[in-house]
Amino acid sequence: MNNYRILVVDDEEDLCEILKFNLENEGYEVDTANSAEEAIKKDIASYQLLLLDVMMGEMSGFKMASLLKKDKKTAQVPIIFVTAKDTENDTLTGFNLGADDYISKPFSLREVLVRIKAVLRRTATEERDKVLERIVFKTLVIDIAKKKASIDGSEVPLTKKEFEILLLLLQNKGRVFSREDILTRVWTNEVYVLDRTIDVNITRLRKKIGHYGKHIVTRLGYGYCFENE
Repeated sequence: MNNYRILVVDDEEDLCEILKFNLENEGYEVDTANSAEEAIKKDIASYQLLLLDVMMGEMSGFKMASLLKKDKKTAQVPIIFVTAKDTENDTLTGFNLGADDYISKPFSLREVLVRIKAVLRRTATEERDKVLERIVFKTLVIDIAKKKASIDGSEVPLTKKEFEILLLLLQNKGRVFSREDILTRVWTNEVYVLDRTIDVNITRLRKKIGHYGKHIVTRLGYGYCFENE
C-alpha cells in the first residue's frame, strides 16, 4: 500500500467504477463522486490527487477547480483533468486553473496510471522541498525561506537577531551553544558585541515565544540550548 488517497469525480458512473477498481489494484485508496456538487462536500484536503472530469451537470470541473484553488486548505491538492474536451483553449484553461495534467478521453488505463504516478512523484518531491525550508516543533514553526516564525499559525514579531538565535537553537536541538558560539554565528559582521547582548536577546526571545520559552535552557557556565522537554 502506498497510502495515497485519490478522489475520482466524473458523471459517468461506470467510468468511476473502472478507475476505482484499477487504481485500488495499484494500492491507492480511492473514493468516487458523480458530480462536482457531491465532490465538494467531501474533505478535499485529505486527498493527494483529484481526477476531475470537466463536463458535468450544473458545476463543471473547471468551476470546481477554481473554487478549490481559491481555498487555502485545498489549493495545493493536485488535479488531473480527465475529459473529452481536448481543444487547445480547453487545455490552456485547465492549466491556467492550476491543473497538474490533462488527459483526453478516450484514454488507456495504463496512460492514466503512468500520469498519476508522475504527478504524485513530483508533488511529493515538492512537499519534501517545502519541509526542508521549515523547522517545526509542535505548533512553533520557523519558515526559513520567508524568515518568519509563527505559533499556532500566528506570526511572532522577532527581530533579525532573535530569529537567527531561535533558528540556530532549533536546528541543533539539545546542543549547547556558548555565548561565543552564538556571537560568531549570529553577530558575524559586528566588530564588538558584549556577552550581555546575548543574554538580553535570549530573554526577549523567551518572552516572545510564550510557553515555548521554557525550552530555551541555560546551562550555567556553558551557554544555551533548546530542549524537547
